[in-house]
Order: sequence, then structure tokens, then C-alpha cells
Amino acid sequence: METWLTENQTKNMRLSLRIKEILHHEQTEFQELVVVDTLEYGRMLVLDGAIQTTERDEFTYHEMIAHVPAFAHPAPKRVCVIGGGDGGTVRELLKHPSIEEIDHVEIDGKVIEASRKYLPTLSSGLDDPRVNSLVTDGIKHVESVENRYDIIIVDSSDPVGPGVQLFEVPFYTNCYRALAEGGLLVAQTESPFSEADLLVKAYRNIAQVFPQTKVYLANVPTYPSGLWSFTCGSKGPDPAKAPEKVEFATKYYTPEIHRAAFTLPPFVQELLEG
Repeated sequence: METWLTENQTKNMRLSLRIKEILHHEQTEFQELVVVDTLEYGRMLVLDGAIQTTERDEFTYHEMIAHVPAFAHPAPKRVCVIGGGDGGTVRELLKHPSIEEIDHVEIDGKVIEASRKYLPTLSSGLDDPRVNSLVTDGIKHVESVENRYDIIIVDSSDPVGPGVQLFEVPFYTNCYRALAEGGLLVAQTESPFSEADLLVKAYRNIAQVFPQTKVYLANVPTYPSGLWSFTCGSKGPDPAKAPEKVEFATKYYTPEIHRAAFTLPPFVQELLEG
């Protein structure tokens, strides 16, 4: 008998993957948490029925959400990652020698526990001495700090329930205050194909707060439509500024891709300007 996992990506679109084994399943305080082993994409983390990450394609998302701001900032030292309980974003940030401290803020500690056990290739950096794991609400965390971080990365799940606040002006305003001079905010902002309204909302809300706001794109095969957006708000540096070279190994990110990711197709540019 075949077993399939199906994500209802929109009300009109589904993605189904055949699975070998259900490795973990629990209802946490916040959400349904599932880890499965798929034939196509390896191990996969699923929260409330939505695919969060897979072993096979996670590097595209994590490299682009981490390295773009880390290279655009001239010398980042303190970083805050909100969400991203799987640890992939933290793993990539630790490749930058200037980074001295990462506050990893995840509301659901069970996600971190499951990722440590079942997704070690992603969570490998969580025990690094530069990482402070804080199991708390990221929205409240940024309210409590000021002028602290060089980079804030919002590695959030979809804007459902409490996560909706992560796409609102008050949250971005608190992020602005929590950033030091010349700081950068990067948030995942959904697909320009399947969630265009959310991308436009996030872009416009960030642009209300930050003097410079830019959108860039990457390909993440298991996310709705495969084309994914990130929105960067800057207090100074140009987010599209890429390094001349990269001193560590990557699978997706290059300086050329960094620059090209900000060259938006006309349909995306029209969405943002509409």
C-alpha cells in the first residue's frame, strides 16, 4: 500500500509526495508537527499540514535568506533569527566569521527537538557557542530590545493565526528599533504566483518603516509554485550589494545569483508598483 502526504497549498492547488515512513507525529502546544521520510525529497518537516523544509531542497531557501543580508551588511556581529526551528538559517549564518552572536528565537521548542533528532544536517549549528536558543515569542522578543542587532531574519511559517502579526507594521517597527545603525531586516514573503497579495502587503508594510526596501527571489521546489520571495528592509546598506567572492562552499548562493535575485520579472515589479 502506498502512503502519500498531501499539502493543500492553496484552495485550488495541492502537492502530494509518496512517503516511506512517518518518523514523528505530535500535537504541540502550538501546532501539529510531523516529520516524514519521502522518496523524492528525503526527510521533511511539516507543520499544520504545510511543508516547512526538506533535506533535498532546503539549501536554496536557507542560503538565500541568510547569505544575502550577511554579505550585504559590511560587518555583521549580532543576528536575530525569528522562527526557523529546524536550524538551517542558523547553520548558514555561522559560516560568516564576523558573526559573534545569534539569538535564535523559536516559539515552539518541540520543533527544535524534532529537528535535532530527525534533521541533523539542518540543526547541526544549534549547539555552536555563538548561538543562544530562546524558546519564546519572537514578536515579544523584538519589543524588548533596542539598537542590538545588525541583522534580523524572519524565518517564519505562513501568516496563519498568531503568525499574521509577523507581516504587520507594528512588528516591522519593533524590528527597526531592535536593529543597530545600518541594520537589515529580511523576511520570507511567500510566492508571487500563489500568494501575491501577501507579498505586496509585506513589501508595502516594510516600506512604511524602512528607508530602503527591496524584494528578491529564489527557487524552492516544494513551496507553492516553486518561486519564492524575500523582502529586505535596510537602514543603510544596499541589500543587492554582493561580495566579490565567497570563501566557503555553497550549493545555490553565488555573488552573481545574489545580484540577479533582485532583478525582478516585470510581473513581480508590476505587483509591487500596482
